[in-house]
Amino acid sequence: MKYISIICVRGGSKGFPKKNIHKLNGKSLLARAIEIAKDNKKISRVIVSTDSEEFASIALENGAEVPFMRPSELAEDGSPEWLVWRHAIEYLENDGETNFSLVVLPVTAPLRNTSDVDRCIEEFESSEADSVITVTEANRSPYFNMVNLDNNGYSSLVIRPRDVVTRRQDAPEVFDMTTIAFIVSASFVKLNNNLFEGKVRSVMIPKERSIDIDTPYDMEIAEFLAKKLEGAK
Repeated sequence: MKYISIICVRGGSKGFPKKNIHKLNGKSLLARAIEIAKDNKKISRVIVSTDSEEFASIALENGAEVPFMRPSELAEDGSPEWLVWRHAIEYLENDGETNFSLVVLPVTAPLRNTSDVDRCIEEFESSEADSVITVTEANRSPYFNMVNLDNNGYSSLVIRPRDVVTRRQDAPEVFDMTTIAFIVSASFVKLNNNLFEGKVRSVMIPKERSIDIDTPYDMEIAEFLAKKLEGAK
């Protein structure tokens, strides 16, 4: 099986401007994702999909390919990333690539390591799954301490358990999805509309490597963890 890494970074992040190239422990989030992809022996190409000339330049400087610029209609706040994957697949197939799977590495999970991605590929190859995701232990449970609010402002559990649950540990086990990696065949992406239309396997990631950066506050936490995991630089 051939693997091609896709790293998707649009330039128009409003909540956290230029989040994708923010430096963490001296290295930008984009550079970190490229480095992990390039270190994997099974990944034959590292492609960055972006609408930003600045991000494209940084990607090239760090050894990734930027063979196309992402069209503006796929770089808006509400643009589904699934369609961004399809757009990359169409380019790659027109470029002569066949029978390949994607290793999608969101830059917002900068504390991943090479072993995390290796384990995802191993799980994909050893199973009959259409895709592999990463998960970590959940802090909260829809059966115990996650609630909905109705139109009158009253709260109720997201999922009402069959039996009374007095401790989170006694609730059915649930997990948080992380953005460490997504492994999925190109053919599956072309024929379906989301990962969960197929058979999905998962790889467990420790919490200290599972942070998904969305806000400056998340970045502060990541900076603390990076110093612990990688040492101060």
